[in-house]
Amino acid sequence: MLTHLRANPATTHLTLMLALTFSTGVIDAVGYLGLDRVFTGNMTGNVVILGMGLIGGSGLPILGPAIALAAFMAGAAAGGRVLRGTADAWTGTHTSLFAIVAGLIVASSVPLVLMDEPPHAVALGITAGLGLAMGCQAATARHVAVKDVTTVVVTSTLTGLASDSVLGKGGGQPWKRRAGAVMLIGAGAVSGAALLRVHLGWGLALAAVVTLAVVVVGHLAHPSRGPRVPYDGVITS
Repeated sequence: MLTHLRANPATTHLTLMLALTFSTGVIDAVGYLGLDRVFTGNMTGNVVILGMGLIGGSGLPILGPAIALAAFMAGAAAGGRVLRGTADAWTGTHTSLFAIVAGLIVASSVPLVLMDEPPHAVALGITAGLGLAMGCQAATARHVAVKDVTTVVVTSTLTGLASDSVLGKGGGQPWKRRAGAVMLIGAGAVSGAALLRVHLGWGLALAAVVTLAVVVVGHLAHPSRGPRVPYDGVITS
């Protein structure tokens, strides 16, 4: 199986980024429904909530979205800094960054597992941790560069899906990956919302498992860890 994954890195990377898109849907459901209407992955939604909340009298949160936005940008900046000068689609650096993302999700899930209703200050700390994780994930996924799959937002994907359809300009398009990204982030949100009915921490636990699986498969499936073929055609490990 690993040989097949190594032989088709583009398909492998697409599958892994779609898995992270599902994970983002789960995390955003936990943030919005369980952490006082805060998106930790979809910064467009956060900016809108923050803008409306600043008017006052709407009952919308301000501090949570502001923390999530700042943490997301910090995570994305850190990811971009670490990846500077890295040209490959997936290296040990990418594995390390995605592993950090998984670690942040796990750490954020611990208070939710231990407390049925975490205090507001703890919830804000969880928001910051998830914002950092999603920012780092977005920067790393951007460097992997799977077209139409950013793992954290699908607005541009929906635009391409509609504008390139037969009702739009009618040209060919990678509709399967675009539709897949949209459906998976929605499926993640459904899963996250459903798991919240069981326990607040279960959604983040699922997201952590998915992210860890991506880390392991992505690291093992990289072509550089497969057999090398020398000039005489004999395969050596």
